[in-house]
Amino acid sequence: MSMKTETIPPWKQAEVENLVETLQGATSVGIVNIAGIPSRQLQVMRSDLHGSANLRVSRNTLIERALDEVDEGLEELLEFVSGPIGLVLTDENPFTLYRKLEASKTPAPIGAGEIAPNEIIIEAGDTGIDPGPFVGDLQSIGVPARIDAGSIHVLETTTVCEPGDEVSPEIASVLNELELEPKEVGLDLQAVFADGVIFLPEDLRIDIDEYRGQFASGAATGRGLALEVAYPASGVIGHLLARGESHATQLAVAAGIVEPETVDAVFAAALADGRALAGAIGDEEVVPSDAIPGGPAVPVSESEPADATASDEPEESPADDDDDDEDDEAAAEGLGNLFG
Repeated sequence: MSMKTETIPPWKQAEVENLVETLQGATSVGIVNIAGIPSRQLQVMRSDLHGSANLRVSRNTLIERALDEVDEGLEELLEFVSGPIGLVLTDENPFTLYRKLEASKTPAPIGAGEIAPNEIIIEAGDTGIDPGPFVGDLQSIGVPARIDAGSIHVLETTTVCEPGDEVSPEIASVLNELELEPKEVGLDLQAVFADGVIFLPEDLRIDIDEYRGQFASGAATGRGLALEVAYPASGVIGHLLARGESHATQLAVAAGIVEPETVDAVFAAALADGRALAGAIGDEEVVPSDAIPGGPAVPVSESEPADATASDEPEESPADDDDDDEDDEAAAEGLGNLFG
């Protein structure tokens, strides 16, 4: 931290007091790197953040004094006050702040001497540039190119910079000519202080879709467990009541309890049992033939005799009837002789 004198000019004191007041009114306080951002673009970023966050840029020494004077744990941010920085103050949580700052970044050209933030690639294809010395510029940085059909074509996709490489003037010139913008310009968050905790960018860089899926999976598992143990949580009480009603109805039907809610099911079950019993008996004289599985769907009336052809007993002939009469007469005569 920079050395401070006992007294400072009034304008500096006023700036510190203003910073302190702003810091005390924020839920989350972040330090952002503003190196390489033109003042015009910085003003646009400040305008974009208006309503959700406040971007304050001041001298580092004054920012240090303000952080030190607040004395609410914010002094932990002092180690991140280095180089061109600004303060971002918001009532939102650090994760939301980080996502907003990342989303506000825009592509920008890279200059000679800058460090490549990622791999810089020149794709194969038509550059749309007329034939001229630019074909030699491409070849000088290792990009195969030739003139074809009235324009310069890159013959092979080529990596011209690896992450961390310093961009040479030749590469910067070629990228500018091709209108490639390989870097993003924005407010790079260095650290955020909220609820007594320092959050670094790696702490805030999360996959929202992945976490949403994990929460959904956890909620589904919890709901299943609550249903299994019949825990009456608000999210499952409706399912538990419906399941209880279903079980109660099944029990009433099994016990033959006739209620308005069960009468149809009880009689349907009784009918099904009757048909099963009829099928087990299999006798058309005892049960209607339509109740026997596989039997004809024709009702049998109790007043009508069964079809003679359906019986296995042979028909008696008239001669058989005469023989029966003679047997009866002989038996009567024998009894008469026995008893005088």
